[in-house]
Amino acid sequence: MPDGLDFEQPLLELENTIAALQAEDDSPRAREEIAKLEERLARQRQKTYASLTAWQRTQLARHPKRPHTHDLIRLLFEDFVELHGDRLFGDDAAMVGGLTRFEGQGVVVIGHQKGRDTREKIARNFGMPHPEGYRKALRLMEMAAKFAKPVVTFIDTPGAYPGIGAEERGQAEAIARNLRAMASLATPIVAVVTGEGGSGGALAIGMGNRVLMLEYAIYSVISPEGCAAILWGDAAKAPEAAESMKITAPDLLRLGVIDAIVPEPLGGAHRDWDAAAANLRVALRGELAGLAGRPAAALVAERHEKFRRMGAFAEVAVPAPER
Repeated sequence: MPDGLDFEQPLLELENTIAALQAEDDSPRAREEIAKLEERLARQRQKTYASLTAWQRTQLARHPKRPHTHDLIRLLFEDFVELHGDRLFGDDAAMVGGLTRFEGQGVVVIGHQKGRDTREKIARNFGMPHPEGYRKALRLMEMAAKFAKPVVTFIDTPGAYPGIGAEERGQAEAIARNLRAMASLATPIVAVVTGEGGSGGALAIGMGNRVLMLEYAIYSVISPEGCAAILWGDAAKAPEAAESMKITAPDLLRLGVIDAIVPEPLGGAHRDWDAAAANLRVALRGELAGLAGRPAAALVAERHEKFRRMGAFAEVAVPAPER
């Protein structure tokens, strides 16, 4: 089991027991015992991943071996040509994108990029873009509209970078400009939350005609730790905050924030990149086909209506208590 999480420890213990038996004994009795343990392991896996809490899903969404944007581009697209820079300040390695093909169809793909080892994490700024990252994304989206190519975005960030330099260069303005531009972009947009979808840093490339989420991804206005620190003054209450915030894919599908959930391999996308990408390929194929040929005005109108519906609520009259 790669990098087992705390709630996966019982599974890890079973896996280790099976591995030890396989290495030590090849007798019929040992094989029978191994078969029983494997059945038990399969049942335990199904039970564990069928009843994950919001915090456990958060841990899976942040798993260090989860596929990132470059990994998904390699598995899903052909002839990718990465484009760099915002033509204003510089290139932001936390946001990547370029021209590519999806099953022969030309598309523009954009996404947050985290790192694997310490050096790459620092180089990618832990997947937290500066303003130039969002302006690069905007440049690519405008190029897609100019050449009538659909846009696919992959969302996986704790949030936009909150540093002094980012604020000096107009972080809030860059995010707001992206939101305005995406609202009226005259080409199809399919957004996919692949890991963490954190705050405006995620939404700045998330205003799609269709918004999908991988099964164990999360999408929220603030991290569970940040919410817990604000509400209770204690970041250790993050599990309680995660449960209250409704940040998981099933919660957000019920609330109408996303349109569909893309299944992951049992245990998470980090366990089988190929299977995760295959499921995502099916979803992207269907969404892009459904949006193909739609008039630009219809795409924009549907996008406006989609996001205006979010946050709707109904007021219910509560009877006065009897005296």
